[in-house]
Amino acid sequence: MLIDSHCHLDRLDLAPYGHDFSRFVQETREAGVGHMLCVSISLEAYPAMRALAEGHDAISVSVGVHPNERDCHEPSVEDLVERATDPKVVAIGETGLDYFRSEGDLAWQHERFRTHIRAARAAGKPLIIHTRESREDTLRILEEEGAAEVGGVLHCFTEDWETARRALDLNFYISFSGIVTFRNAAQIQDAARRVPDDRFLVETDSPYLAPIPHRGKPNYPAYVRHVAEFVADLRQTRFETVCELSSENYRRLFGTAA
Repeated sequence: MLIDSHCHLDRLDLAPYGHDFSRFVQETREAGVGHMLCVSISLEAYPAMRALAEGHDAISVSVGVHPNERDCHEPSVEDLVERATDPKVVAIGETGLDYFRSEGDLAWQHERFRTHIRAARAAGKPLIIHTRESREDTLRILEEEGAAEVGGVLHCFTEDWETARRALDLNFYISFSGIVTFRNAAQIQDAARRVPDDRFLVETDSPYLAPIPHRGKPNYPAYVRHVAEFVADLRQTRFETVCELSSENYRRLFGTAA
């Protein structure tokens, strides 16, 4: 069984599953995905997202506010820590920095990021990190705020091996999404070959970034198999080995999985 370590189930188009969420969960499991981590983007959307996971042992959740979210409730450390007491919540995030979609004075983004790291340390939960065109500041703030104490994951990794190595030194895991299957992803593929066996995860980030052969179409957690198969080829190992290692790594980092 595989684990999809990062997806947004509240944003999926469930038409292929007859708009039946329980059917989606069952058919995803039948496709070989035993657990999914549904990742928070805003506190406004969080209650409905959390409700989706209720009664499904195969789904865990995170709590956090995405770095690109504006005109939303700005979380405090206390907001995040309180929600993180829920046994379903296994991580804080996604959080981080994004200089691709946000412009101008981004001091607010830096402060939000620091708030999440402080909350993660207070709650004793790992972090889910989004970083885009901001790797130096991302790594610097992680170090300044003592994020290594709780660790976490650089999700949907799009950087080079040097960035991965520095993140590993900060007690972080590296997660590969469908982007690793793209033809122009040479530096990501290089990192996927080199990350140690005990420090990589696989994900879909669904409904976004579908892997080849579904690129350009809506993404679903079942497609994490394509990511795992591609990573297995890169690492010159068996698909089953990638399933076992990535699942073990998920459990070590987040502490739970069906």
